Amino acid sequence: MRRASASLGSLVFLVVAPGTVAGWVPYALTGWQLAPAPWPLRALGVALITLGAVLLVSCFARFALVGRGTPAPIAPPERLVVGGAYAHVRNPMYVALVALILGQAALLPDLKLVGYAALVWLTTHLFVLGYEEPALRRSFPEDYAAFFAAVPRWIPRLTPWRGG
Repeated sequence: MRRASASLGSLVFLVVAPGTVAGWVPYALTGWQLAPAPWPLRALGVALITLGAVLLVSCFARFALVGRGTPAPIAPPERLVVGGAYAHVRNPMYVALVALILGQAALLPDLKLVGYAALVWLTTHLFVLGYEEPALRRSFPEDYAAFFAAVPRWIPRLTPWRGG
């Protein structure tokens, strides 16, 4: 896939999938109505939202520019993406989604979003186990085996993996 096509596909998927999971659903649950909260909790919310958004966009860009594909299963990358945030954790996009939702939970604050974040994590965890990891093993057998052995699924490494 050419980079332009991969970039456009990634942008569309970013708006549709994470836009729904971390944008529309939290809005539907809360109306994004601010409730009284101490400033440190709001600051934590802003920090999580900012970090989650930057991480998510950087991962989508890496898929398009390095992997030459999209995160969408219908247009997967041609190359295994292992650099950037992926050198620290195997699933940074899902970590970013949960951070965005938890950031909204802290900013607003709203406990419904904490439960929703847990549901999103569980759903993505089951998707990773049932579909994503087996598909990556088939598509990139040797490269993914090394990546899998060296980089944790959810808790980031402190030092980046330099393999691949």
